[in-house]
Amino acid sequence: MNTPTGNSLSAAELTCGMILCLARQIPQAAASMKEGKWDRKKYMGMELNGKTLAVLGLGRIGREVATRMQAFGMKTIGYDPIITPDVSATFGVEQLPLEQIWPRCDFITVHTPLLPSTTGLLNDSTFAKCRRGVQVVNCARGGIVDEGALLRALQSGQCGGAALDVFTQEPPKDRDLVNHPNVISCPHLGASTREAQSRCGKEIAMQIVDMATGKGLTGVVNGQALSKAFAPQTKPWITLARALGTVLCAAGKRVQGSVQVCTLGTALKEAGSYLTPAVAAGMLAGGTQKEVTLVNATLLAQEAGLKVTTTHSDVAPEPDSSTGVLQVSLQGTPHQVTGTVQGSTPVLRQINGATFTQPAPLSGPLLIYRAKASDTSALTTLTGLLSKAGGQLLSYHSSSTVAGEQWSVVGLSAPLSNLGELKPRVTEIFQLHLL
Repeated sequence: MNTPTGNSLSAAELTCGMILCLARQIPQAAASMKEGKWDRKKYMGMELNGKTLAVLGLGRIGREVATRMQAFGMKTIGYDPIITPDVSATFGVEQLPLEQIWPRCDFITVHTPLLPSTTGLLNDSTFAKCRRGVQVVNCARGGIVDEGALLRALQSGQCGGAALDVFTQEPPKDRDLVNHPNVISCPHLGASTREAQSRCGKEIAMQIVDMATGKGLTGVVNGQALSKAFAPQTKPWITLARALGTVLCAAGKRVQGSVQVCTLGTALKEAGSYLTPAVAAGMLAGGTQKEVTLVNATLLAQEAGLKVTTTHSDVAPEPDSSTGVLQVSLQGTPHQVTGTVQGSTPVLRQINGATFTQPAPLSGPLLIYRAKASDTSALTTLTGLLSKAGGQLLSYHSSSTVAGEQWSVVGLSAPLSNLGELKPRVTEIFQLHLL
């Protein structure tokens, strides 16, 4: 979870301070004084009164900046694709298209998230359309202002000064911007106030309490995956997805590669967002020392060289057309597993083309093996091994024959420690312990 409102005021106040510092060159003058100088003429500034401030992004922080700078007599214009002009007018901001903003503003401050649509929002092209000497503030996210374009604009005088609290790389290794005499910079201090940290601490505590007591999920990162994980009707599907990932990894004997997750049936139309990380978590189970969750599974999969993609079809095969089917394939190989949920029980429908008439429940210790369909010695040997171990089959032994070979799934009361006698009688075998 994050606490999106806790640091809004602190970030807004830092932005206002940056604007004031740009107008009067306060940091540069203070540094000069510490060097023993008295350069009154060098640091000729400007008044903010009557100047135009463009606020790009009119959410919580942007509107707080706008209302505070209006107290200095600044005219505030802005742009936001979500906030309507009627709403922004209530806090004194005239909304305009970006093309009309660039030539009108004396100061620009950005308060948008970093998205593909906002990356490089200020660039060579937009700087060229601005008034010469425009002042730029970025206390939002590094990358919204193209740092190369900003440096070129500073060097040419098209940009008169910049105040940066954030950078594309933090801390920045390229020091050209930081060292430019007309740049004020801070080490990402937007939320660094005692008040902001106190509010964030209280907010996250309350959010955790609300989550634990079932009141709701606020400020959730990976929101759909987590909210669905807490929904009773989706838990069996998440368990199924994780189990299919584990079975596929065991069948394919590798984690790396491309995995295709396909949700089939209208009931699973929106399920890919939370089933895909569950499949990745199953694929990674046992292969990493890190705890794998729905939140970090996709990232850990990428680090492990596993690419997981998702597709959907509204058509699901019978007899599961109403409930839906989940299919997981290891691309470039014959390995594919398919499952569904019966009642609240995740079951295996198919593995590598072998379809089970009696689906196998995917829970507890399982033994999955492939043998020649004409050779029944594998099951006989397995029964003997279980007898020696003092164990027994659970409630099922599902099997399916394809291309002269039989796939079998056996539920065990406990994992078998020695499969040596069984291995010569089978083409393929693996043992799993599923949640």
